[in-house]
Amino acid sequence: MPATAATISVMAVIAIAITFLAVMVGRTDATTTSPVRVNKCCEKFEVVYDGKCTVASTVNATVWKPEFIGRKGERNVQVDNYRFIIGLPDCGTKQKFNIYEYHDSYDKLILFPDGQLRHLILRHHSSMQGSVGSYLDEDYIDAGDSNVPLLQYDYEQGLYCMDRAIGIAGEAGGELMEGLIAKVCSPKEETHWTDSDVMLRKIINPICHGIAMIILLVVAIIYFVLPTLRDLVGNMVTTITMCLIVSQAADLVRIFTEFSNHVSFLIADLFFYVSLLGAFFWLNAMGYYIWKMFRTRNVFLRVSDGRKYCWYSGYAWGCTGTMAAIAVFAHYFLDLPGSNRSVAGADNQQSARESFFEGQDNISWLGIAVFFTPIAFIIIVNIFFFVTTLRFINRMHTYGRIHHKLRCSFVMFTLIFATMSVSWLFLILSWLHFDGLLYMHIIANALQAPCILYICVLRQKHVTFLVKSCFRDQAPQTTEWGDEMTYMNGGDY
Repeated sequence: MPATAATISVMAVIAIAITFLAVMVGRTDATTTSPVRVNKCCEKFEVVYDGKCTVASTVNATVWKPEFIGRKGERNVQVDNYRFIIGLPDCGTKQKFNIYEYHDSYDKLILFPDGQLRHLILRHHSSMQGSVGSYLDEDYIDAGDSNVPLLQYDYEQGLYCMDRAIGIAGEAGGELMEGLIAKVCSPKEETHWTDSDVMLRKIINPICHGIAMIILLVVAIIYFVLPTLRDLVGNMVTTITMCLIVSQAADLVRIFTEFSNHVSFLIADLFFYVSLLGAFFWLNAMGYYIWKMFRTRNVFLRVSDGRKYCWYSGYAWGCTGTMAAIAVFAHYFLDLPGSNRSVAGADNQQSARESFFEGQDNISWLGIAVFFTPIAFIIIVNIFFFVTTLRFINRMHTYGRIHHKLRCSFVMFTLIFATMSVSWLFLILSWLHFDGLLYMHIIANALQAPCILYICVLRQKHVTFLVKSCFRDQAPQTTEWGDEMTYMNGGDY
């Protein structure tokens, strides 16, 4: 028995020693033989030509061969054992950006021997903050100023791809420019939630958006549920508030850029601009209806409101859909050079359609102009409706109950028009990259929904009377004459 135990102990020690040696040998072998992975955007025999993967021989170009640089700046570090990983980086929910390095460019791409990529930005503003996209197009100063610090971002393997880039400088027929291109995922930046700017942008602003959606939903429910408010003007108010709710929700998605990719950004932009444009077209339809009714001798408010609503729906949604289609077409096919649309790069395994839409991050300035130019004309037309209707009301010495309701609708239209126009104006001013204007836009957007609640509900006695009656034991009786005739003797209108 003792001999057997000793034999088992010896065998166990030998097995442990063999296992330890195998692990050490395997680790040493992995260290010496494991190739360095280098992420390449296109196939080995391809280059990025004019934003697309193209066979290098067809454009008389040489394929890209990685040049490794040491951590201390040593150039042409020899790395014999490396292999290409073909394909675009998998960024998940992060945004994807293109970085270009040409001769004398501010962007420098450094590939370390371990396969890590460093993006070095020369001579940027020291006070600049934001994502990669914010310094690709602007915020540069004189490269000779040595007092300005550098900015750098490091990207691990799998979060980038590099390749040789060949593009045409200037207009068609210009000289070819050769350089490097890197498609990278948005770097994760440290967020200090105690900072006042972050608090206002990332916490207070989303909370205000959520409160605004709740308030607008309350207004829409009141005008949709109460039967006496479901006339033509009431249905228009409901539609406008629903458009503003969609606009607030889409803008809420656009706030959290670190949780969105290029697809969600584009969809959020489309929903935001389309819903905002639809709200203004419906406001224009309301102004036209009130203006027309004041100029009509035979006034019947409750006659064929459903058919009229269908007519106005065709106008509002038809114009909105047409302008949206033109804006999307302009964004993809008529975009001007130098806009914010990045050059599309394609993996060889992707289809042509995927490679075409790959670089679209958000709506370009040309698309935004197509959305906002009709709003500017709508504001001018609404001002005409306001001035002419106000003159007509001032010339009226006596008017009946129907004209009194039209006058209340006119006041409501005027106040909603002023509120939405001011909010739209501050939205445009917030694009001027001044923090003060952005903060004013946040405040104006936060006050828009409470103002609409006051204009459409709290300010009007007959609406508050109907809302209060819903919480009583007996609901108010509604007749075919409407609330203006039902409650005219009680003075609640």
